[in-house]
Amino acid sequence: MSNSVLYIGLDVHKDSIEIAVAESGRDAEVRHYERTSGELAAFDKAVHKLRSTGHTLRFVYEAGPCGYVIYRHLTKQGLDCTVVSPSLIPRKPGERIKTDRRDALKLARSHRAGDLTAVYVPTEADEAMRDLVRAREDAKQAEIKARQQLLAFLLRHDCRYSGKCPWTAAHTRWLSELKLPHPAQRSLSKSMLRPWMKRLSVLSD
Repeated sequence: MSNSVLYIGLDVHKDSIEIAVAESGRDAEVRHYERTSGELAAFDKAVHKLRSTGHTLRFVYEAGPCGYVIYRHLTKQGLDCTVVSPSLIPRKPGERIKTDRRDALKLARSHRAGDLTAVYVPTEADEAMRDLVRAREDAKQAEIKARQQLLAFLLRHDCRYSGKCPWTAAHTRWLSELKLPHPAQRSLSKSMLRPWMKRLSVLSD
């Protein structure tokens, strides 16, 4: 059983994970190890083979659209894993050609050299709250845009609300009862009103 460290760079995508390893020592070998599918079951097979070598394993991958699933999966097994910021990974001048395999090799090499900056990995509860806040912000922006589009459409056809304040229950009722002269316009007004009403319902829950 070896006590040396293997630094393992992962280039993670939806459908694939490129795995590269850097052995301990400044001039030790850095090599491509394996490519797996993006499913955890396939990734676990590669992890099992790496664990069977007896090395201490230190994984690293870039923060990205796949989130923190792999980080949590590895740390629950007691394995060391770091998630790093892509913008803070050192790059050589003129380095422009990127491939998944090269990225994995670079991560392994940089992790061994201590050149990477880790990001904070939120707890699952924190991430769920963040997702909720972001979803609400997106919904609010969509609501504002839908309101602007609907009011602009009505103004072009001289449909003016006589009440004091828009977007009240009375204004919503007026919108739902509004009749435009042409069937195509009536169909269009309904198609514009319907998503706005749905967004309003989501935001009020």
